Amino acid sequence: MVLCVGVLAAAVSGCVERKFHITSEPAGAVVYISDVEVGRTPVTVPFTWYGEYDMMLRLDGYATLKPHPNISPPIYEVPPLDLLSALAPWTYHDDRYLHYDLKELDLPEDAELIGRAREMKQKNLEPVQP
Repeated sequence: MVLCVGVLAAAVSGCVERKFHITSEPAGAVVYISDVEVGRTPVTVPFTWYGEYDMMLRLDGYATLKPHPNISPPIYEVPPLDLLSALAPWTYHDDRYLHYDLKELDLPEDAELIGRAREMKQKNLEPVQP
């Protein structure tokens, strides 16, 4: 009897579906999570654990953005309540919405770039002091 109840509980038990919904302004930025490309904004990505994530958003003409969102667990995922949520007969949905505003890249004028190049060239020609 106990075995039947255990099997039945496992068969109807729920789970937690975790997803990031990442958007940016402007849209179309390439998103990397832990150095793995996951798509272009807007993008929805499943995640497994809670904590800090290394993200990077890149878009031509805009400065690269490297946010580190810290995703904290909802109350039903904190021990010992997580055991009860795992045995619940329904599925929990943990959707996290992350939005980032990208800043346009401020490129220097050609004359400034040439001046920097000349300075670097001059420094490279100087002897190294021990």
